[in-house]
Amino acid sequence: MFERLNRLVDEVGNLNSKLILLVGPPRSGKTRLLNALAKGRQVGMVNVGAAFGRLLLALPGPRRHAEASGFFKDLAAANAADGLVLLDNIELLFDRSLQLNPLDLLKRQAHVRRVVAAWPGEFSGGRLTYATTGHSEYQDYGIEGLVPFRTD
Repeated sequence: MFERLNRLVDEVGNLNSKLILLVGPPRSGKTRLLNALAKGRQVGMVNVGAAFGRLLLALPGPRRHAEASGFFKDLAAANAADGLVLLDNIELLFDRSLQLNPLDLLKRQAHVRRVVAAWPGEFSGGRLTYATTGHSEYQDYGIEGLVPFRTD
């Protein structure tokens, strides 16, 4: 599985959107694959929840949503190496108080560099979802502009 992902990272470099989402149920190996990719390519992996959370905590609550998109852009740029950024634990991007579109944020970064991120939701019927229907953070997306990589 690692070799297939490693080849795919090279192949998406020629696409307009260079976004690969690792999709699979919890404990299906998404983080393990990201760690292996980081080690093999000698790049860092960003724990978005921890790193992005630290940046946001420096701001008063009412200003966080206004700055969040720019902070994420800066975080991705600061952690990119060799035209690649690896992202794990992206759940904070779905926090409704930040008023973000998580998939759009990832796609925007993937126009500049290759992005590999662990998707914390489900992939079924050609759709990506996060949370369950009726949950305040529920999101449903098509897969245009990205490459899903199943880990299950």
